[in-house]
Amino acid sequence: MTSKTVYAVVGPTASGKTALSLTLAQRIGGEILCMDSMQVYRRMNIGTAKPTPAEQAAIPHHLLDLVEPDEAFTVSDYEAAARPMLDALPVPLLVGGTGLYLEALSTRSSFGTVAGDEALRQQLHRVAEREGVNALHARLAACDPVSAARIHPNDVRRVVRALEVYTLTGRPFSQLTVRQTDDRYRFCLIGIDLPRETLYRRINARVEQMMAQGLLKEVRALRDSGVPEDAQAMQGLGYKELYAYLDGEMSLDAAISLIQMRTRHYAKRQLTWFRRDDRIHWLSFTDDPEALAGQALHIIKQSEEHRHESV
Repeated sequence: MTSKTVYAVVGPTASGKTALSLTLAQRIGGEILCMDSMQVYRRMNIGTAKPTPAEQAAIPHHLLDLVEPDEAFTVSDYEAAARPMLDALPVPLLVGGTGLYLEALSTRSSFGTVAGDEALRQQLHRVAEREGVNALHARLAACDPVSAARIHPNDVRRVVRALEVYTLTGRPFSQLTVRQTDDRYRFCLIGIDLPRETLYRRINARVEQMMAQGLLKEVRALRDSGVPEDAQAMQGLGYKELYAYLDGEMSLDAAISLIQMRTRHYAKRQLTWFRRDDRIHWLSFTDDPEALAGQALHIIKQSEEHRHESV
């Protein structure tokens, strides 16, 4: 059976994925599946750099605005929403910087068969209730940083399972995870990389642009509507810091500087994650989406030729 080709544009925040994806989707007749862990939330448009109404009108977009900001949303939830679309859309184009979502869709996971310990599990859940989810996640980061990077602090069930496995076996949960390529699909992955100085300059400018577009008003509206500070969505860059400003914990200038700094750090982690994936074809950066699209189309053409030669 011939595998279905799924295209993807990945890279760090503020690298130009949206602009490239719009041009590329037009060229290949694709529809965009957003692959961003923050764009799934409704009423969070500016701080998540969600595609504009005009961009969504130009190319069909999917997997946006799936849940309310006070609802939890896991990698499993994303996979459940995205997989049917991989099958339904003639030319699916994944676009985003959430590496875990790409991993969930492009691999099949077979987790270790370590038996559970109910007493230990309940003890760990009590830690989360007593000390908070971040304290529990910090325990995981200390013994299994790979799993900690993959699991959100608010995904308590998976954090507890990873700690449970480590406690029972003495081995990190990440080392007991066997991943197999999902042969139902053939993934053609295209990455945008750019000089660190250029990326950081773009990030700083984007944060300033978001503030000018009304990010503070967006955050205040979420807060006033009752979205709690500890909601999973409010841990996102820009939202957490501006909640702190609105609570009087820091000045607005300090909050903006903190958003920029944390976004730069996040982009660095994204690049580290994606560079480990040897399936990704990296583009030579340019500010011209048409030129980037030309490079991407050349990669797609070569990939198709290689596939036909291998058949």
